[in-house]
Amino acid sequence: MKIGTAVLTLAAGWLAQKAVGMIWEKSTGRSAPKDLDNDEITIVQAVTFAAVSGGVAVLARRLAHRGAARAVARFAAKPAA
Repeated sequence: MKIGTAVLTLAAGWLAQKAVGMIWEKSTGRSAPKDLDNDEITIVQAVTFAAVSGGVAVLARRLAHRGAARAVARFAAKPAA
């Protein structure tokens, strides 16, 4: 279960990062910031991006963990052939 959870968590994190980047770009017209310490990025943009990214990352991690737990439970419930 640990390997499956780790793989699902990494995949969910990657997908979440891509989704946040796309949504950020569509809503602001600028690409997602890579370096939040860059002087071209305002404090409001940096804090907003960090908060959204962090929230989405936590949500993705929790959903991946729940999905892995359900998959393990289904697998464990199947009778041996």
